[in-house]
Amino acid sequence: MITRALLFLTVFFLVSCAALIQPNIKSGIAEIKQGNYELDKSHATVLFKVNHMGFSKFIGRFNTFDAGLTFDPDNFANSKLNAIVDMSSIDVNSPDFEETLRGKDWLNTDEFPQAIFESESAKQISESKAVFSGYLTFLGVRGPVDIEVIFNGGANNILTQKYTLGFEAKALFSRSAFGLDRYVPTIGDDIELEVHVEFHRK
Repeated sequence: MITRALLFLTVFFLVSCAALIQPNIKSGIAEIKQGNYELDKSHATVLFKVNHMGFSKFIGRFNTFDAGLTFDPDNFANSKLNAIVDMSSIDVNSPDFEETLRGKDWLNTDEFPQAIFESESAKQISESKAVFSGYLTFLGVRGPVDIEVIFNGGANNILTQKYTLGFEAKALFSRSAFGLDRYVPTIGDDIELEVHVEFHRK
């Protein structure tokens, strides 16, 4: 009986603690605080996907990147999103293939170490969805790209003591439009980007 009582108290304590640190997230663009935000790099993921010979989607990630967000829920057109990716940080779970992808035939990271996105306009689509339209500079070529964002909401993070905003985003662009046309169409031309991030309000 004592053992069961202790187990019950332990579970009750853990559940209570979890409830205390759960943020009161306000979902929807209108309820998120206005301001300038910096990336929480410990809670940020950038994935890419490309068709592999029709068999599957090849998926990789970039481990080093940064981003900044200016957020204005009252006049969303004033919002801005900028990001910079270290292309040499590509991760496909194969060190040998990663070196191949960094080479001149693919990402040519020695000559073009970064990819940069800079938004030019922002449009709210629904209560939680928006589109940032801007330009991606990739392999020395600057071309238009739209990033569709779903805002998960914002709240004070009890653990970090910072107001935090989270979103997921996706984008689609043609790699050949940036000069990377090797093995198209055997290896897909369309590159899908998938982003999951949290930002801290400055």
